[in-house]
Amino acid sequence: MSQSPAPAASDRPYFQARDLHAYYGQSYIVQGVGFEIREGEILALLGRNGAGKTSTLRAIARLDSPQLQRGEVWLNGQALHTMRAHQAARLGVALVPEDRRIISGLTVQQNLQLARIAPPLGWTLEEVYELFPRLGERKSQEGTTLSGGEQQMLAIARALVRDVKLLLLDEPYEGLAPVIVQEIERTLRKVRDLGMTAVIVEQNAIAALTLADRAVILDMGEVVFDGSAKEVLENEDLRHEYLAV
Repeated sequence: MSQSPAPAASDRPYFQARDLHAYYGQSYIVQGVGFEIREGEILALLGRNGAGKTSTLRAIARLDSPQLQRGEVWLNGQALHTMRAHQAARLGVALVPEDRRIISGLTVQQNLQLARIAPPLGWTLEEVYELFPRLGERKSQEGTTLSGGEQQMLAIARALVRDVKLLLLDEPYEGLAPVIVQEIERTLRKVRDLGMTAVIVEQNAIAALTLADRAVILDMGEVVFDGSAKEVLENEDLRHEYLAV
């Protein structure tokens, strides 16, 4: 892939996706997606099922599937598109997948300790337990026996202990009770207030927009809206056309 020069530090966004094109086999899933995020912003990446949201997240995280055929991904001046997934992870890119991938047979604390096995290190376990009191109360419990909401908290906590710079959340509210969604929202706001930059993909569009600063809407793999989350919340026609809410 050809590579453009990184923007000057004084005027560049913290994160940039430029003209991303990605495929699953012969299926053209991501078709020229691009957007920017300022440091400390949360961006809601929205769209109907099949719009290309998760594929875009995976391309940003430099996972092998989908295959990124063209485009650039920049984080704080670093060219992620030239890297493998493990290299991007060392720079602080963390994807919290929809299935959470809690390691069976390990306690909550062991799941977190394993995430801290190699640098770069981020939050301490004490800081994580302060942010997620439920995890502290259950630190000796096997991670896979937690409730769905608690497993989601653990998945986010594992990212935080790895000194995450860009947090990618794929359907963090999927299947969770409203009261648990609200608890996770409060926690993500605290993380944002500490300067975290994040992208959230979520079918619960209203919840994601309420949390986010900005929104990008995809349709058939292309960007059809890029602006403030408030604008989407206030535009019923836009939500109905592309989000069915």
